[in-house]
Amino acid sequence: MEDLVRVQNEYDRLVLAWLRSHVGDRALRQAALKLSGPEGRDSRRKPYLSTVCRLLGVQPPPRRTLHARSAAQRRAVGERYLREIRAILTRPKAGAASGAVAGKAVTAPGAASG
Repeated sequence: MEDLVRVQNEYDRLVLAWLRSHVGDRALRQAALKLSGPEGRDSRRKPYLSTVCRLLGVQPPPRRTLHARSAAQRRAVGERYLREIRAILTRPKAGAASGAVAGKAVTAPGAASG
C-alpha cells in the first residue's frame, strides 16, 4: 500500500496499518486512487494519509495510542523469542552428559594442567 499513499515516518506506517485493519485494503486502494488524480505523463501523485482518512470519513487513533499498541506488540514478540531461547538453553546437550571426553578431563583453554 505504500506505493499508493505517502508514508513519511513511523506514525504514518502505524496509521496505514490501522487503516488497513479498520476499513480494508480494497476501500483504502479505491480512496487512494481517487485522490491521486488521473494518470498522465507523470506518475500518479500520492495522497497524504490524512486526506485518505478524511475521504473515508475516519479519524485514526492518537499517536500515543498507536505507539502504545505497537510497543505492546513488539514486547509480546520479544517475550515469545525469549521463551524460545530459554527453552533451547535448558535442553540437555547431546553427548555432553559428563565433563570428560574419552576418559580425559576437559580443561579451559589457557588453564594450567598438572
